[in-house]
Amino acid sequence: MTGSHLAASFTPAQRVQRIKASPSTVAAARVRELKAAGEQIFDFTVGQPDFDTPQHIQDAATRAMAAGETRYTSVNGTVELRAAIRQRMQRTSGIAYPDESVTIGGGAKQVIYLAFSATLDAHDEVIIPTPYWVSYPDMVAANDGTPVIVQTKAEDRYKITPEQLRAAITERTRWLILNSPSNPTGVAYTKPELQALAAVLEEVPHVWVLTDEIYDDITFGPEPLVGLAEVAPSIRSRVLTVNGVSKSYAMTGWRLGYAVGDPALIGAINLLQSQVSTCPSSVSQAAAVAALTGDQTFVHETVRAYRERRDRALDLINTIDGLHPIEPDGAFYLFVDCAGLIGRRTPQGQELTSDQDVTLYLLEEAGVAVIQGSAFGAEPFFRMSFATDLDTIEAGVAAISEAVAQLT
Repeated sequence: MTGSHLAASFTPAQRVQRIKASPSTVAAARVRELKAAGEQIFDFTVGQPDFDTPQHIQDAATRAMAAGETRYTSVNGTVELRAAIRQRMQRTSGIAYPDESVTIGGGAKQVIYLAFSATLDAHDEVIIPTPYWVSYPDMVAANDGTPVIVQTKAEDRYKITPEQLRAAITERTRWLILNSPSNPTGVAYTKPELQALAAVLEEVPHVWVLTDEIYDDITFGPEPLVGLAEVAPSIRSRVLTVNGVSKSYAMTGWRLGYAVGDPALIGAINLLQSQVSTCPSSVSQAAAVAALTGDQTFVHETVRAYRERRDRALDLINTIDGLHPIEPDGAFYLFVDCAGLIGRRTPQGQELTSDQDVTLYLLEEAGVAVIQGSAFGAEPFFRMSFATDLDTIEAGVAAISEAVAQLT
């Protein structure tokens, strides 16, 4: 039949059309393009450690490969890794989770996605406080859920309050997401703040809580942080605690994350995992065992380095007229209020009307790559990662200062 050999035009599924590419991934790709074209770019976009994976973790992976541990594992990971995760949770939170409470996936991101896939039906609601990690709303939308965005306030250090939580809950609410320390602000919830939120959640047994604690080792205060499951045993059965080895151990490319929670929920996640990827990488699992059970000197040393970088970046940015960073409790980001630049004009006469205008101006004029706050549901801000060396931080912030000085 004439024309029958012509392929029909491709139309993606609705779930694909509902989501957008990760802004941080897009920004990182643009930086690579500019660098490939010979441009000097100070890259503060990507949220990953600039350190190499510790040698003892690499050695564990090498030994695993030499021993033939390169085949499928159980859907929920190896016995050794599940035990290591349970031991870590016991050590950090005092909670003794049973083996059936553990799921392991290809990064914490996959675990979160599968948790939503396992629980959300059409129009189920997920409460997401701003500023949020860029992927939360899209992962909810991709799984037919409805993101319910709650705008937090500066006076609350950009953390959801019990009053805001109570007002946002409906009969269709399925999840509340808490990210502590936060990406992008770095702020963390205190024990009294978590207990106050738990008091609200006790009233609504249909609402579960996903606590993203991927940065819990990277904190700058004198005391370790606490998690919701630890401080609120009355709702512990409804808390899914997500973590991984990417940030603490400089293992972003190993793609290994995990979660602990209610065995029935974990079983549903594992059922999906069996059809998505069968199991996490066996070699990455061996490396993760070494990370969680081995020498923790690397973690302590890198946290000291991040603290030094944070303090230096804060000192420098605070001298720039129109920029006001939030002091982070943990993670390795500065979320910078750039409202003082809105309305100013570039040397070419263009008015800066949004934080996206600001980030584009810094990229073009200063060669500094950051991510606009609107990508995180809060504006006008920009996020810059200080997971890079001090020389780059000092040179990059100097370039920002010079570019801002040219605005009128």
